[in-house]
Amino acid sequence: MDLFSRSWAALRAAVAALPDEDFARPSGCTGWLVRDLVCHLIIDAQDVLITLATPADTAPTRTALTYWDVTDAPPTGDDPLDALTVRLAAAYEEPWLLKFHFDDVGSAAGRAAALADPDLLVGTRDEVFTAADYLTTYVLEWTLHHLDLIAHLPAAAPPPAEGLARARELLEGIAGAAFPASFSDADALLVGTGRRAPTDAERAELAAAGGPAGKLPLFLG
Repeated sequence: MDLFSRSWAALRAAVAALPDEDFARPSGCTGWLVRDLVCHLIIDAQDVLITLATPADTAPTRTALTYWDVTDAPPTGDDPLDALTVRLAAAYEEPWLLKFHFDDVGSAAGRAAALADPDLLVGTRDEVFTAADYLTTYVLEWTLHHLDLIAHLPAAAPPPAEGLARARELLEGIAGAAFPASFSDADALLVGTGRRAPTDAERAELAAAGGPAGKLPLFLG
């Protein structure tokens, strides 16, 4: 629960520090500018608020690891929500408006998460989770999107080290195998989710370690 808050606070701070011109730069999400990614984060924050206010009265059906739907192909951009996100981002016109809305909704999501009972049962996507498991999924989500945010912004602050480490653990749990120890946490996440292709040396290490090479990349939805 605390790691959710730290990861989210770091991502919100990174967005707040961006100069206006960076919102028109590409992000690490294929086909999305930084402004599109920030608009997506607003929708994510709304999802957190909605889910934490949607109690469930049945046993959990998924955990932080089984939350994800893993596919073997990347998003095509044809999903109606993806297209809507791009149109919404463009409608803000001025970066400060997007920053303001993100800070407003993002702060509320952070407060709701801090107040949530870890054992609370909540419902989302027709599934039931404990609040702790649900918020743990967002440690991976926030960390990946923080890497997406700074993909082409070398001066921007990176995700916190503890968030990177936990996100790697979660991805390894989803993959069912560990990445080589020589991989940094960020590289494991980027390669593991198809955000960049492995180098020849990395591919050889994955194969030699008997790790998740045959299952990569993992596209998480």
